[in-house]
Amino acid sequence: MKTIKPTESELAILKIIWDHGACTVRHIHEILTENNREVGYTTTLKLMQIMHGKGLLERDESSKTHVYKALVSRDQAEQHLLGRMINDVFDGSAARLVMQALGNHRASEEEIEKIKQLLDDLEHKK
Repeated sequence: MKTIKPTESELAILKIIWDHGACTVRHIHEILTENNREVGYTTTLKLMQIMHGKGLLERDESSKTHVYKALVSRDQAEQHLLGRMINDVFDGSAARLVMQALGNHRASEEEIEKIKQLLDDLEHKK
């Protein structure tokens, strides 16, 4: 898998595209503004051009208004970023990450059931 290293601002743009599908710069900028991110239109445009250069976004130039779509899936980015966090912050221990997350965040009943199911599945794979 290629290295995925989005900045915080790039990740905000990727999240919008993952949620809304292919978008124009104007649409991305409007959503960022609605979400209380104070950023100028030209800054959004430049950031998306940089992301295109990094291989995070694909740009459709077939019409006057360019449309961007993500070249990495949410799942790919989550896996990569989580893997980096586990290695860099938790010294490679996924268990420490999970214990820290569950100790500092109230999980819903539904989330707890999903976690139990995942643990059962992992146990049966041994």
